[in-house]
Amino acid sequence: MTTVTQLDAEAAAMVELAVATLAGRKIAVLTGAGVSTDSGIPDYRGHGAPVRTPMTAQQFLADEAARRRYWVGSHLGWKAFSAANPNGGHEALATLEARRIVAGVITQNVDGLHLRAGSSRVVELHGTMRRVFCTHCGQVFDRRDIAARVEADNPWITVPENIELAPDGDVLPQSTDGFVVPVCSVCSGMLKPDVVFFGEYIPVERFRDAEALVRASDALLIAGSSLVVNSGIRLVERARRRKIPVVIVNRGTTRADARATVKIDAGTTEVLTSLVESLPR
Repeated sequence: MTTVTQLDAEAAAMVELAVATLAGRKIAVLTGAGVSTDSGIPDYRGHGAPVRTPMTAQQFLADEAARRRYWVGSHLGWKAFSAANPNGGHEALATLEARRIVAGVITQNVDGLHLRAGSSRVVELHGTMRRVFCTHCGQVFDRRDIAARVEADNPWITVPENIELAPDGDVLPQSTDGFVVPVCSVCSGMLKPDVVFFGEYIPVERFRDAEALVRASDALLIAGSSLVVNSGIRLVERARRRKIPVVIVNRGTTRADARATVKIDAGTTEVLTSLVESLPR
């Protein structure tokens, strides 16, 4: 297990400061893609990440060719994406929740790894790749069932051994020719993954759940997010208005560094594991 002594001297000192700041407080946690990189899922904006142009909601809804491209790429990435396992950072947060130190996790990720690690109170701000729904009748489907239908309707599809996976499980396909796009088995309507695409708003009730978690806590811990997405900054602002400590763990700068009580420039797995060892039970 990682200890504070395995971090570099500067990061270790900042972890000690974070422990002093968080000790005795109920903590709300906000996580981004940086928490899942150690599980093999890349970060959109982390150090060394390639420039990506995710599909927007407008493109998906308005353009049949765009939908076909999305479903081919999403299916190719699905097996690798869904096979990813929680890492030490996910497990550390689940442990802190079990100890009643963490009140819950708000995540910008759609990979479901916090739930699989054992966290019970998780607000999935941007939705989840586990579900697909019909935009016409509202019927909800398990993604695994849709994947089975895609394979049955497109038996020629093979998943490459080495694929360049995106944070949302997408892969840029070489061709979409002949691909049969899945439709709703109830009404033949358009299917859409239960995720917030670029250009979409987070559902109001879901954001209220996130706000309620911050409101019920005494500190906000941000892990693995550069806070480029406005929803994250809005939660930081809620914490600032309440004058509760904000601790940020992220490799590289974030949009809220100036507002942080403590900023740790280090990997989330190492730091979160250190917090498990160092925070008083």
